[in-house]
Amino acid sequence: MYIIGSDEVQLLPSNRERGVVDFSIENLYMQEKKVELIAPAGDMTGLITALKGGADAVYFGAEGYNMRAGSSNFTPADFPELKRLCTIYGAKGYLAHNTIIYDGEQKKMTQTVLAANQAGIDAIICSDMAVIEAARKAEIPFHVSTQASVSNYRAVKFYADLGATMIVLARELTLEQVRHIIGNIKSDRLNLRIECFVHGATCVAVSGRCFMSQELFGRSANRGECVQPCRRQYIITDPEENEELELGTDYVMSPKDLCAIEFLDVLVDAGISAFKIEGRSRSPEYVQTATTAYRSALDFCTVHRSDPNFRSEYSQLTIKLKKELALVYNRGFSEGFYFGKPFDAWTREYGSLAEEKKSYIGEVKKYYPKAGVAEFLMYAGTLKSGNKLSILGPKTGVVTCIAETFYANDQPATEATKGDNVTVKCATVKKNDKVYRLEKRP
Repeated sequence: MYIIGSDEVQLLPSNRERGVVDFSIENLYMQEKKVELIAPAGDMTGLITALKGGADAVYFGAEGYNMRAGSSNFTPADFPELKRLCTIYGAKGYLAHNTIIYDGEQKKMTQTVLAANQAGIDAIICSDMAVIEAARKAEIPFHVSTQASVSNYRAVKFYADLGATMIVLARELTLEQVRHIIGNIKSDRLNLRIECFVHGATCVAVSGRCFMSQELFGRSANRGECVQPCRRQYIITDPEENEELELGTDYVMSPKDLCAIEFLDVLVDAGISAFKIEGRSRSPEYVQTATTAYRSALDFCTVHRSDPNFRSEYSQLTIKLKKELALVYNRGFSEGFYFGKPFDAWTREYGSLAEEKKSYIGEVKKYYPKAGVAEFLMYAGTLKSGNKLSILGPKTGVVTCIAETFYANDQPATEATKGDNVTVKCATVKKNDKVYRLEKRP
Protein backbone atom coordinates (compact mmCIF):
# COMPACT_ATOMS: atom_id res chain seq x y z
CA MET A 1 0.00 0.00 0.00
CA TYR A 2 1.18 3.56 -0.77
CA ILE A 3 0.82 6.33 1.78
CA ILE A 4 0.92 9.71 0.05
CA GLY A 5 2.16 12.57 2.21
CA SER A 6 2.64 16.24 1.36
CA ASP A 7 5.80 15.72 -0.64
CA GLU A 8 6.70 12.05 -0.72
CA VAL A 9 5.33 8.57 -1.13
CA GLN A 10 6.20 5.96 1.48
CA LEU A 11 6.43 2.38 0.23
CA LEU A 12 5.37 -0.19 2.79
CA PRO A 13 7.40 -3.44 3.07
CA SER A 14 4.81 -5.65 1.36
CA ASN A 15 5.06 -3.66 -1.86
CA ARG A 16 8.82 -3.27 -1.60
CA GLU A 17 9.08 -7.05 -1.57
CA ARG A 18 6.97 -7.14 -4.73
CA GLY A 19 9.56 -5.11 -6.59
CA VAL A 20 7.74 -1.79 -7.07
CA VAL A 21 10.47 0.69 -7.96
CA ASP A 22 8.81 3.84 -9.35
CA PHE A 23 6.80 5.28 -6.52
CA SER A 24 6.59 8.95 -7.47
CA ILE A 25 3.23 10.66 -7.18
CA GLU A 26 3.32 11.36 -10.91
CA ASN A 27 3.69 7.68 -11.71
CA LEU A 28 0.78 6.75 -9.45
CA TYR A 29 -1.57 9.05 -11.29
CA MET A 30 -0.23 7.97 -14.68
CA GLN A 31 -1.21 4.42 -13.72
CA GLU A 32 -4.72 5.67 -13.02
CA LYS A 33 -5.17 6.59 -16.67
CA LYS A 34 -4.95 3.01 -17.89
CA VAL A 35 -8.39 1.51 -17.64
CA GLU A 36 -8.38 -2.21 -16.89
CA LEU A 37 -10.75 -4.69 -18.53
CA ILE A 38 -11.44 -7.59 -16.16
CA ALA A 39 -13.01 -10.76 -17.58
CA PRO A 40 -14.43 -13.89 -15.90
CA ALA A 41 -12.73 -17.29 -15.80
CA GLY A 42 -14.98 -20.06 -14.53
CA ASP A 43 -12.64 -22.81 -15.70
CA MET A 44 -9.45 -23.24 -17.74
CA THR A 45 -11.28 -22.89 -21.06
CA GLY A 46 -12.82 -19.65 -19.86
CA LEU A 47 -9.44 -18.43 -18.62
CA ILE A 48 -7.71 -18.98 -21.96
CA THR A 49 -10.68 -17.49 -23.79
CA ALA A 50 -10.60 -14.32 -21.68
CA LEU A 51 -6.85 -13.92 -22.10
CA LYS A 52 -7.01 -14.43 -25.86
CA GLY A 53 -9.92 -12.00 -25.99
CA GLY A 54 -7.72 -9.21 -24.67
CA ALA A 55 -8.55 -9.01 -20.96
CA ASP A 56 -6.13 -6.95 -18.87
CA ALA A 57 -7.03 -9.15 -15.90
CA VAL A 58 -9.07 -12.25 -15.15
CA TYR A 59 -10.92 -13.16 -11.97
CA PHE A 60 -11.49 -16.73 -10.88
CA GLY A 61 -12.68 -18.65 -7.85
CA ALA A 62 -11.18 -21.37 -5.72
CA GLU A 63 -13.28 -24.31 -4.58
CA GLY A 64 -15.49 -22.97 -1.81
CA TYR A 65 -15.61 -19.39 -0.61
CA ASN A 66 -16.55 -17.67 -3.87
CA MET A 67 -19.81 -16.42 -5.28
CA ARG A 68 -19.95 -18.93 -8.13
CA ALA A 69 -19.85 -22.31 -6.43
CA GLY A 70 -21.56 -23.80 -9.48
CA SER A 71 -18.60 -22.99 -11.72
CA SER A 72 -15.82 -25.53 -12.16
CA ASN A 73 -13.48 -23.26 -10.21
CA PHE A 74 -9.86 -24.01 -9.37
CA THR A 75 -7.79 -25.38 -6.52
CA PRO A 76 -4.69 -23.79 -4.95
CA ALA A 77 -2.65 -26.35 -6.91
CA ASP A 78 -3.82 -24.58 -10.08
CA PHE A 79 -2.64 -21.13 -8.99
CA PRO A 80 0.94 -21.33 -10.36
CA GLU A 81 -0.34 -22.37 -13.80
CA LEU A 82 -2.97 -19.64 -13.71
CA LYS A 83 -0.30 -17.07 -12.92
CA ARG A 84 1.98 -18.46 -15.63
CA LEU A 85 -0.73 -18.12 -18.27
CA CYS A 86 -1.65 -14.63 -17.15
CA THR A 87 2.00 -13.60 -17.36
CA ILE A 88 2.30 -14.95 -20.90
CA TYR A 89 -0.60 -12.73 -21.97
CA GLY A 90 0.54 -9.74 -19.91
CA ALA A 91 -2.55 -9.91 -17.70
CA LYS A 92 -3.23 -9.93 -13.97
CA GLY A 93 -4.97 -12.67 -12.02
CA TYR A 94 -7.44 -11.94 -9.22
CA LEU A 95 -8.75 -14.62 -6.86
CA ALA A 96 -12.42 -14.12 -5.93
CA HIS A 97 -12.65 -15.16 -2.28
CA ASN A 98 -15.80 -13.17 -1.67
CA THR A 99 -18.33 -15.23 0.28
CA ILE A 100 -19.05 -14.94 3.97
CA ILE A 101 -16.71 -17.14 6.04
CA TYR A 102 -17.58 -19.22 9.11
CA ASP A 103 -15.24 -19.96 12.02
CA GLY A 104 -14.71 -23.57 10.98
CA GLU A 105 -13.42 -22.41 7.60
CA GLN A 106 -10.78 -19.97 8.80
CA LYS A 107 -7.85 -22.37 8.46
CA LYS A 108 -8.63 -23.47 4.90
CA MET A 109 -9.42 -19.91 3.84
CA THR A 110 -6.09 -18.69 5.21
CA GLN A 111 -4.23 -21.51 3.46
CA THR A 112 -5.87 -20.55 0.17
CA VAL A 113 -4.87 -16.90 0.59
CA LEU A 114 -1.28 -17.92 1.41
CA ALA A 115 -1.20 -20.23 -1.63
CA ALA A 116 -2.39 -17.36 -3.84
CA ASN A 117 0.32 -15.10 -2.48
CA GLN A 118 3.00 -17.76 -2.95
CA ALA A 119 1.91 -18.30 -6.57
CA GLY A 120 2.10 -14.58 -7.31
CA ILE A 121 -1.64 -14.01 -7.76
CA ASP A 122 -2.07 -10.25 -8.04
CA ALA A 123 -4.94 -9.67 -5.60
CA ILE A 124 -7.72 -11.23 -3.54
CA ILE A 125 -11.30 -10.05 -4.14
CA CYS A 126 -13.13 -10.23 -0.81
CA SER A 127 -15.77 -8.71 1.44
CA ASP A 128 -15.55 -10.69 4.70
CA MET A 129 -13.29 -9.00 7.24
CA ALA A 130 -11.66 -12.34 8.06
CA VAL A 131 -10.42 -12.62 4.46
CA ILE A 132 -9.27 -9.00 4.51
CA GLU A 133 -7.28 -9.73 7.66
CA ALA A 134 -5.77 -12.86 6.07
CA ALA A 135 -4.78 -10.89 2.97
CA ARG A 136 -3.18 -8.18 5.08
CA LYS A 137 -1.17 -10.73 7.06
CA ALA A 138 -0.10 -12.50 3.87
CA GLU A 139 0.83 -9.11 2.38
CA ILE A 140 -1.14 -9.74 -0.79
CA PRO A 141 -3.19 -6.85 -2.23
CA PHE A 142 -6.94 -7.10 -1.75
CA HIS A 143 -9.91 -5.67 -3.62
CA VAL A 144 -13.23 -5.07 -1.88
CA SER A 145 -16.02 -7.02 -3.58
CA THR A 146 -19.35 -5.53 -4.61
CA GLN A 147 -20.76 -7.84 -1.91
CA ALA A 148 -19.64 -5.22 0.59
CA SER A 149 -22.13 -2.76 -0.98
CA VAL A 150 -19.71 0.18 -0.79
CA SER A 151 -22.01 3.10 -1.61
CA ASN A 152 -20.38 6.20 -0.10
CA TYR A 153 -17.01 7.84 0.36
CA ARG A 154 -16.81 7.18 4.11
CA ALA A 155 -16.94 3.44 3.38
CA VAL A 156 -14.36 3.89 0.61
CA LYS A 157 -12.03 5.68 3.02
CA PHE A 158 -12.55 2.97 5.67
CA TYR A 159 -11.42 0.20 3.31
CA ALA A 160 -8.62 2.33 1.89
CA ASP A 161 -7.27 2.83 5.41
CA LEU A 162 -7.29 -0.97 5.80
CA GLY A 163 -5.11 -1.22 2.70
CA ALA A 164 -7.56 -1.96 -0.12
CA THR A 165 -6.07 -1.19 -3.53
CA MET A 166 -9.34 -1.47 -5.48
CA ILE A 167 -13.00 -1.23 -4.52
CA VAL A 168 -15.85 -2.63 -6.59
CA LEU A 169 -18.66 -0.19 -5.90
CA ALA A 170 -22.26 -1.26 -5.23
CA ARG A 171 -24.12 -1.84 -8.48
CA GLU A 172 -27.00 0.37 -7.31
CA LEU A 173 -25.00 3.61 -7.59
CA THR A 174 -25.71 6.15 -10.30
CA LEU A 175 -22.93 7.51 -12.47
CA GLU A 176 -23.15 10.82 -10.64
CA GLN A 177 -22.62 9.06 -7.30
CA VAL A 178 -19.64 7.20 -8.74
CA ARG A 179 -18.18 10.49 -9.99
CA HIS A 180 -18.61 12.02 -6.54
CA ILE A 181 -16.71 9.17 -4.87
CA ILE A 182 -13.88 9.31 -7.43
CA GLY A 183 -13.66 13.07 -7.00
CA ASN A 184 -13.16 12.65 -3.24
CA ILE A 185 -10.52 9.95 -3.81
CA LYS A 186 -8.56 12.34 -6.02
CA SER A 187 -9.02 15.26 -3.62
CA ASP A 188 -7.64 13.18 -0.75
CA ARG A 189 -4.93 11.75 -3.05
CA LEU A 190 -5.67 8.15 -2.12
CA ASN A 191 -3.81 5.47 -4.02
CA LEU A 192 -7.02 3.57 -4.66
CA ARG A 193 -8.74 2.44 -7.83
CA ILE A 194 -12.48 2.14 -8.41
CA GLU A 195 -13.96 -0.78 -10.32
CA CYS A 196 -17.49 -1.04 -11.72
CA PHE A 197 -19.45 -3.74 -13.52
CA VAL A 198 -20.22 -3.05 -17.16
CA HIS A 199 -21.79 -6.27 -18.44
CA GLY A 200 -23.61 -9.39 -17.36
CA ALA A 201 -26.25 -10.73 -15.01
CA THR A 202 -27.75 -8.54 -12.32
CA CYS A 203 -29.60 -9.55 -9.16
CA VAL A 204 -32.92 -8.39 -7.77
CA ALA A 205 -31.25 -8.02 -4.34
CA VAL A 206 -28.95 -5.22 -3.25
CA SER A 207 -25.49 -6.02 -4.66
CA GLY A 208 -26.50 -9.66 -4.96
CA ARG A 209 -27.04 -10.22 -1.24
CA CYS A 210 -30.16 -12.35 -1.63
CA PHE A 211 -31.78 -14.80 0.82
CA MET A 212 -34.48 -16.27 -1.43
CA SER A 213 -32.46 -19.31 -2.51
CA GLN A 214 -31.58 -20.06 1.12
CA GLU A 215 -35.19 -19.71 2.24
CA LEU A 216 -36.68 -21.96 -0.46
CA PHE A 217 -33.92 -24.49 -1.14
CA GLY A 218 -31.42 -24.23 1.70
CA ARG A 219 -28.70 -23.04 -0.70
CA SER A 220 -27.29 -19.65 0.19
CA ALA A 221 -26.58 -17.04 -2.48
CA ASN A 222 -24.13 -15.48 -0.05
CA ARG A 223 -22.15 -18.71 -0.17
CA GLY A 224 -22.14 -18.85 -3.96
CA GLU A 225 -24.83 -21.56 -4.14
CA CYS A 226 -27.78 -19.59 -5.54
CA VAL A 227 -30.17 -21.66 -7.67
CA GLN A 228 -31.80 -18.45 -8.97
CA PRO A 229 -35.43 -19.01 -7.96
CA CYS A 230 -36.01 -15.34 -8.84
CA ARG A 231 -35.74 -16.21 -12.55
CA ARG A 232 -38.79 -18.53 -12.53
CA GLN A 233 -42.52 -18.18 -13.15
CA TYR A 234 -44.76 -17.81 -10.09
CA ILE A 235 -48.44 -18.13 -9.23
CA ILE A 236 -49.74 -15.34 -6.98
CA THR A 237 -52.84 -16.29 -4.97
CA ASP A 238 -55.39 -13.93 -3.44
CA PRO A 239 -56.75 -15.95 -0.45
CA GLU A 240 -59.76 -13.66 0.03
CA GLU A 241 -61.13 -14.04 -3.50
CA ASN A 242 -59.36 -17.34 -4.27
CA GLU A 243 -58.00 -15.79 -7.47
CA GLU A 244 -54.65 -16.71 -9.00
CA LEU A 245 -52.34 -14.69 -11.23
CA GLU A 246 -49.52 -16.26 -13.20
CA LEU A 247 -46.37 -14.11 -13.31
CA GLY A 248 -44.87 -15.45 -16.50
CA THR A 249 -45.21 -12.64 -19.00
CA ASP A 250 -43.35 -10.32 -16.64
CA TYR A 251 -40.56 -11.93 -14.64
CA VAL A 252 -40.78 -9.33 -11.91
CA MET A 253 -37.80 -10.63 -9.93
CA SER A 254 -35.54 -11.37 -12.92
CA PRO A 255 -33.68 -8.25 -14.09
CA LYS A 256 -32.24 -7.86 -17.56
CA ASP A 257 -28.48 -8.08 -17.98
CA LEU A 258 -26.35 -4.98 -17.61
CA CYS A 259 -24.87 -3.73 -20.89
CA ALA A 260 -22.83 -0.53 -20.72
CA ILE A 261 -21.02 -0.78 -24.05
CA GLU A 262 -22.95 2.09 -25.64
CA PHE A 263 -21.80 4.54 -22.95
CA LEU A 264 -18.44 3.02 -21.99
CA ASP A 265 -16.73 6.28 -23.00
CA VAL A 266 -18.80 8.15 -20.40
CA LEU A 267 -17.64 5.70 -17.72
CA VAL A 268 -14.02 6.16 -18.82
CA ASP A 269 -14.41 9.93 -18.57
CA ALA A 270 -15.82 9.52 -15.05
CA GLY A 271 -12.44 8.20 -13.91
CA ILE A 272 -13.40 4.56 -13.28
CA SER A 273 -10.19 2.51 -13.23
CA ALA A 274 -11.49 -0.95 -14.04
CA PHE A 275 -14.46 -2.46 -15.85
CA LYS A 276 -15.68 -5.92 -14.90
CA ILE A 277 -17.60 -8.38 -17.06
CA GLU A 278 -19.81 -10.74 -15.03
CA GLY A 279 -20.09 -14.36 -16.12
CA ARG A 280 -17.94 -17.04 -14.49
CA SER A 281 -20.86 -19.47 -14.84
CA ARG A 282 -21.54 -18.64 -18.47
CA SER A 283 -20.23 -20.31 -21.61
CA PRO A 284 -16.82 -19.77 -23.20
CA GLU A 285 -18.61 -18.27 -26.23
CA TYR A 286 -20.12 -15.67 -23.92
CA VAL A 287 -16.68 -14.91 -22.43
CA GLN A 288 -15.13 -14.61 -25.87
CA THR A 289 -17.86 -12.38 -27.28
CA ALA A 290 -18.13 -10.10 -24.25
CA THR A 291 -14.38 -9.74 -23.75
CA THR A 292 -13.58 -9.01 -27.39
CA ALA A 293 -16.51 -6.58 -27.68
CA TYR A 294 -15.51 -4.54 -24.65
CA ARG A 295 -11.84 -4.73 -25.65
CA SER A 296 -12.74 -3.22 -29.03
CA ALA A 297 -14.87 -0.51 -27.44
CA LEU A 298 -12.29 0.38 -24.80
CA ASP A 299 -9.44 0.48 -27.33
CA PHE A 300 -11.53 2.73 -29.59
CA CYS A 301 -12.14 5.10 -26.66
CA THR A 302 -8.45 5.16 -25.83
CA VAL A 303 -7.27 5.90 -29.37
CA HIS A 304 -10.05 8.09 -30.76
CA ARG A 305 -11.55 9.91 -27.73
CA SER A 306 -10.28 13.31 -28.90
CA ASP A 307 -11.38 12.87 -32.53
CA PRO A 308 -14.04 15.42 -33.62
CA ASN A 309 -16.32 12.66 -34.94
CA PHE A 310 -15.79 10.34 -32.00
CA ARG A 311 -19.40 10.20 -30.81
CA SER A 312 -20.92 9.22 -34.15
CA GLU A 313 -18.13 6.75 -34.96
CA TYR A 314 -18.32 5.19 -31.51
CA SER A 315 -22.09 4.88 -31.82
CA GLN A 316 -21.72 3.01 -35.11
CA LEU A 317 -19.14 0.68 -33.56
CA THR A 318 -21.26 -0.13 -30.50
CA ILE A 319 -24.38 -0.82 -32.57
CA LYS A 320 -22.38 -3.59 -34.23
CA LEU A 321 -20.86 -4.81 -30.95
CA LYS A 322 -24.22 -4.89 -29.18
CA LYS A 323 -25.61 -7.10 -31.94
CA GLU A 324 -22.72 -9.50 -31.33
CA LEU A 325 -23.40 -9.47 -27.60
CA ALA A 326 -27.03 -10.38 -28.29
CA LEU A 327 -25.89 -13.62 -29.96
CA VAL A 328 -24.69 -15.15 -26.70
CA TYR A 329 -26.44 -15.79 -23.38
CA ASN A 330 -28.39 -12.79 -22.13
CA ARG A 331 -31.72 -11.91 -20.54
CA GLY A 332 -32.15 -8.74 -22.53
CA PHE A 333 -30.11 -5.59 -21.89
CA SER A 334 -30.39 -2.74 -19.41
CA GLU A 335 -28.30 0.34 -18.53
CA GLY A 336 -28.49 -0.67 -14.87
CA PHE A 337 -28.56 2.17 -12.34
CA TYR A 338 -25.97 4.39 -14.04
CA PHE A 339 -28.56 6.94 -15.15
CA GLY A 340 -31.01 6.48 -12.29
CA LYS A 341 -33.52 3.82 -11.33
CA PRO A 342 -34.01 1.67 -14.44
CA PHE A 343 -37.39 1.35 -16.13
CA ASP A 344 -38.52 -1.69 -18.12
CA ALA A 345 -35.68 -3.55 -16.41
CA TRP A 346 -37.31 -6.99 -16.17
CA THR A 347 -36.80 -9.79 -18.63
CA ARG A 348 -39.84 -11.02 -20.58
CA GLU A 349 -38.94 -14.69 -20.93
CA TYR A 350 -37.44 -17.51 -18.91
CA GLY A 351 -33.79 -18.28 -19.55
CA SER A 352 -31.59 -16.87 -22.25
CA LEU A 353 -32.63 -14.51 -25.02
CA ALA A 354 -29.47 -15.29 -26.97
CA GLU A 355 -30.04 -15.01 -30.70
CA GLU A 356 -27.69 -17.89 -31.33
CA LYS A 357 -27.78 -21.43 -29.93
CA LYS A 358 -25.16 -24.16 -29.99
CA SER A 359 -25.47 -27.89 -30.48
CA TYR A 360 -22.76 -30.44 -29.72
CA ILE A 361 -21.72 -32.35 -32.85
CA GLY A 362 -18.29 -33.87 -32.29
CA GLU A 363 -14.74 -33.98 -31.00
CA VAL A 364 -11.39 -33.04 -32.52
CA LYS A 365 -9.15 -36.01 -33.29
CA LYS A 366 -6.20 -34.22 -34.89
CA TYR A 367 -5.00 -30.83 -36.07
CA TYR A 368 -2.73 -30.30 -39.09
CA PRO A 369 -0.89 -27.01 -38.50
CA LYS A 370 0.72 -26.72 -41.95
CA ALA A 371 -2.63 -27.02 -43.69
CA GLY A 372 -4.54 -25.21 -40.96
CA VAL A 373 -7.09 -28.04 -40.89
CA ALA A 374 -8.89 -29.74 -38.00
CA GLU A 375 -10.13 -33.31 -38.21
CA PHE A 376 -13.07 -34.23 -36.01
CA LEU A 377 -15.48 -37.12 -35.59
CA MET A 378 -19.21 -36.42 -35.69
CA TYR A 379 -20.92 -37.82 -32.61
CA ALA A 380 -24.30 -36.14 -33.01
CA GLY A 381 -26.41 -33.89 -35.22
CA THR A 382 -25.59 -32.71 -38.71
CA LEU A 383 -23.15 -30.31 -40.32
CA LYS A 384 -23.99 -28.41 -43.49
CA SER A 385 -21.94 -26.15 -45.72
CA GLY A 386 -21.99 -22.61 -44.35
CA ASN A 387 -22.61 -23.64 -40.74
CA LYS A 388 -20.76 -21.72 -38.02
CA LEU A 389 -18.65 -23.84 -35.68
CA SER A 390 -17.39 -23.23 -32.16
CA ILE A 391 -14.50 -25.39 -30.95
CA LEU A 392 -13.73 -25.38 -27.22
CA GLY A 393 -10.92 -26.71 -25.08
CA PRO A 394 -8.97 -25.98 -21.87
CA LYS A 395 -5.83 -25.09 -23.85
CA THR A 396 -7.59 -23.71 -26.92
CA GLY A 397 -10.19 -21.47 -25.35
CA VAL A 398 -12.72 -20.77 -28.10
CA VAL A 399 -12.12 -20.94 -31.86
CA THR A 400 -14.94 -20.10 -34.26
CA CYS A 401 -15.00 -20.72 -37.99
CA ILE A 402 -17.42 -21.04 -40.90
CA ALA A 403 -17.52 -24.46 -42.58
CA GLU A 404 -17.94 -23.03 -46.08
CA THR A 405 -16.22 -26.09 -47.54
CA PHE A 406 -15.22 -29.31 -45.79
CA TYR A 407 -14.46 -32.96 -46.35
CA ALA A 408 -16.44 -35.88 -44.93
CA ASN A 409 -14.69 -39.25 -44.95
CA ASP A 410 -11.98 -37.82 -47.25
CA GLN A 411 -14.50 -36.68 -49.87
CA PRO A 412 -15.73 -33.12 -50.62
CA ALA A 413 -19.11 -32.76 -48.96
CA THR A 414 -21.92 -30.30 -48.29
CA GLU A 415 -23.36 -32.28 -45.38
CA ALA A 416 -22.07 -34.62 -42.67
CA THR A 417 -23.88 -36.67 -40.02
CA LYS A 418 -23.16 -38.85 -36.97
CA GLY A 419 -20.21 -41.19 -37.57
CA ASP A 420 -18.62 -39.11 -40.33
CA ASN A 421 -15.00 -38.00 -40.11
CA VAL A 422 -14.85 -34.31 -41.02
CA THR A 423 -11.93 -32.05 -41.93
CA VAL A 424 -12.37 -28.28 -42.01
CA LYS A 425 -10.09 -25.25 -42.10
CA CYS A 426 -9.82 -23.32 -38.82
CA ALA A 427 -7.35 -21.72 -36.43
CA THR A 428 -5.25 -23.93 -34.16
CA VAL A 429 -7.20 -26.34 -31.97
CA LYS A 430 -6.25 -29.37 -29.85
CA LYS A 431 -7.08 -33.05 -29.76
CA ASN A 432 -10.23 -33.77 -27.69
CA ASP A 433 -11.58 -30.23 -28.09
CA LYS A 434 -15.38 -30.22 -28.31
CA VAL A 435 -17.06 -29.11 -31.55
CA TYR A 436 -20.40 -27.29 -31.57
CA ARG A 437 -22.64 -26.01 -34.37
CA LEU A 438 -23.88 -22.45 -33.87
CA GLU A 439 -27.10 -21.29 -35.47
CA LYS A 440 -29.57 -18.43 -35.20
CA ARG A 441 -32.66 -19.12 -33.13
CA PRO A 442 -35.92 -19.20 -35.11
